[in-house]
Amino acid sequence: MNITSTSLFIFSVGFFAQMLFFSRNIVQWFHSERAGKILSPLLFWQISLCASITMMVYGILRKDFAIILGQFITFFIYIRNLQLQQRWKIIPRYFRILIMMMPPACLAWMLLSGSHNLMQILGNEKIPQWLMILGITAQVTFSFRFVYQWLVSEKNKESILPVGFWMISITGASLTMTYAIIRLDPVLIISNLGGLAMYSRNILLHYTGKGIFTPSRTLTPKPKGE
Repeated sequence: MNITSTSLFIFSVGFFAQMLFFSRNIVQWFHSERAGKILSPLLFWQISLCASITMMVYGILRKDFAIILGQFITFFIYIRNLQLQQRWKIIPRYFRILIMMMPPACLAWMLLSGSHNLMQILGNEKIPQWLMILGITAQVTFSFRFVYQWLVSEKNKESILPVGFWMISITGASLTMTYAIIRLDPVLIISNLGGLAMYSRNILLHYTGKGIFTPSRTLTPKPKGE
């Protein structure tokens, strides 16, 4: 794979997006380890929004429809979780409007751009049809975890990350890793390696209830005579 200044810039955008995604996982993991149970912290969803916008741009620059589709599916679920946590309306109105305009702006870019339009992305000769199908399957599976999370959250009337979310994450990450290796995409390879470790840890935390940073419970000795 030849590395040009253009491809280096594109990969930089992708790595920045994945750094944001990884940082949200660190935030969620740290809070959960301290509590000894799976939590859905506010900062997790705030970082997710920023990362999703950046990843949309990366997908367009990379001419990778699978990446773009995955971000379009999850973007508004991130916003809904902020609404469930009663934090969406706290964001200044003009900034909320700007955030909501990002997916339409990316869509307009694909429809109107000369070098990164939708037809070129779908007809990218560097991605064979079978590989495109694998990538789309991986991203749909990976993105479905947030659809599942959203449905469970709506049922419980609060933003939560159920254990099924992490199980779907492992399946989606494994498929995405396969796609990334074949596609020679270092951004997706590195990000999913770190992600698999986080997803597995959350499942373990759910079933054991023992966090690394959870204070150990010490039994208070009973006073004499009781």
